[in-house]
Amino acid sequence: MISTQQIISCTNPSCTQPMNSVGDSVCASCHTPLVYRYLWTTGSSVAKIQPGENVANRYEVITPHIWLDTQPGLLPNIPEELSKEIVSYLRLYQHRLHIPQAYGFAHDDILLLENVPIDETGNLYPGITDAWEQAKAVRQVYWLWQILQLWTPLSELGVAGSLLIPDNLRVQGWCVRLLELVKMPHNVSLQQLGECWQPWVATAKTPVAQELKNIVQQMRSEEANLDAIATQLNILLLSSAADLPLTLEVAGATDSGVQQTQNEDTCYPTDASNPDDSLLPRMSIVCDGIGGHEGGEVASLLAVESLKLQLRALLTEVKEQADILPPDLIQKQLEASLRIVNNVICNCNDEQKREGTQRMGTTLVMAMQLPQSIKTHSGIPSQNTHELYLANVGDSRAYWMTQNYCQLLTIDNDVAGREVRYARSLYRKALQRPDATALTQALGTKDGEFLRSSVQRFILEEDGILLLCSDGLSDNDLVEHSWQDFTVPVLQGTLSLEDAVRKWIELANQKNAQDNISVVLTHCRVSPEPTVSLVPVLRPVEVTAEIIVAEQEELEQQSNLAPSSQALLNLLVSEPSAIDESQTPVKRKGWRKWWFLFGGFLVLLVGGTSLGLFAWWRLNPQTFQQACQRLPQKVQQVCPPQK
Repeated sequence: MISTQQIISCTNPSCTQPMNSVGDSVCASCHTPLVYRYLWTTGSSVAKIQPGENVANRYEVITPHIWLDTQPGLLPNIPEELSKEIVSYLRLYQHRLHIPQAYGFAHDDILLLENVPIDETGNLYPGITDAWEQAKAVRQVYWLWQILQLWTPLSELGVAGSLLIPDNLRVQGWCVRLLELVKMPHNVSLQQLGECWQPWVATAKTPVAQELKNIVQQMRSEEANLDAIATQLNILLLSSAADLPLTLEVAGATDSGVQQTQNEDTCYPTDASNPDDSLLPRMSIVCDGIGGHEGGEVASLLAVESLKLQLRALLTEVKEQADILPPDLIQKQLEASLRIVNNVICNCNDEQKREGTQRMGTTLVMAMQLPQSIKTHSGIPSQNTHELYLANVGDSRAYWMTQNYCQLLTIDNDVAGREVRYARSLYRKALQRPDATALTQALGTKDGEFLRSSVQRFILEEDGILLLCSDGLSDNDLVEHSWQDFTVPVLQGTLSLEDAVRKWIELANQKNAQDNISVVLTHCRVSPEPTVSLVPVLRPVEVTAEIIVAEQEELEQQSNLAPSSQALLNLLVSEPSAIDESQTPVKRKGWRKWWFLFGGFLVLLVGGTSLGLFAWWRLNPQTFQQACQRLPQKVQQVCPPQK
């Protein structure tokens, strides 16, 4: 049926007049932002449907493969039994930054895909072949790196052939995105991937052309080794990125919200943070506390403070390494650090006999810009490889925003997402569950061996803003609807980062007033000749008792906890019986902090989850032993022996 009038329906179920004209941005009746969900269609009969037709009295056909859902608030047609074709999309849910997701069916043979590389006007993002020659050298290598990272997960599901079809690979700025998953009638090989890359490499930018040719030559040989190729491509990527300047500026704040009497969020940094802190501006954290008896605000505060201590040590160790540390090692270290934080909170729950919903915990999203030393293509040594590591547990989020787009980088750990990953339900159907948004992961609620954190690495190779936030801001797709209002002015220099943080919080208080709000923004600039460089020289910082004492004093000065939560925090850092009562108050405070933080250290070593400390010990045994020697004697006894 040919559509005579293009109408799109408001998603607000309470709207009394939901019909609007296509092109409107908000509902004329209730002012809810209208959702334009463009879908990619696959199936044997798709080509027979002409642009302008309306399918199932719902889908407006823009092109044979691109349809607009004019009733995005309704559940699409979803079969009871999921086919193998759909299961591949569900299993790859963790890679949704690059992979589309199954949405539903229009007819029995037409599969609808959402989260596809289509812009807000219904046009496809450019193919990698079309965009290749205009891309700078680092972006060319970055695209190939992303494809190589997708090779293994797609191969395991038999859909790696999706990476061999150039027109199936689309690019949204730095990010490679697939139109659909394609299952080949035969197994595909790394040699075939090398053949696919060869035309691109032939026109690669001069600084990387020869090394890319060498890599492709290895891929095309029968002895091709994926790990060796990945290592070479990673070094090329980092050395290419290091040729760019990098300026970072960070600002953050947290707010209780207009309907809450207390704030269970904690973020870093805030206006009260020490501007000379060696973690700034490379580090940003947002935690959203959960738990009974107001324990959530204690859990979020503990998570931020203990993680800062560990990451100071990690940054120092990385800076001292002569060789480039591979991404998987850094990712394992960060995962181990989160398990340590988890077990510190979990141990506090156990000591306080907190059970069920009374156990305190916290979500977490953190970003760490990792400075590694490397020689650039120009031959000049650089102190920064432009690596950004993101870790998240729970539903606090990270977004990357530029002049042209906003990308959600993290995936919520909730019931709806779990149902998709386990291939039990399509996402839209899973959202209908009453417990769809209930968390499946949080720091502190269970032992560290059950923690499933997500750690990703990105390369900073374009100007943009990294937004970390709690769900007080991200609920109701508020970031997706409003990102341009506060991103473009910052990038153009007409709005300060601190003012942007404040405006985000004001907006959240207007739209999502039922929750606490935390926002941390990092302005990343790689454009030449920045106006002001705000990246301090990263000096080695050794984790000493004096630092811990200072952090405890700062924590006590800055915290604004509810009385019951302050009492709980005081109880957690109370003196152990082994402490000598003749010590001075400052020394007692230092020892209390050591015992409190390294209570988790003992639990981890005994419980077999000490991978983070093991990695530190392996990377630099001398400084590890020095740190151990500063601990109480009983704690020293469980430290690994000197190598």
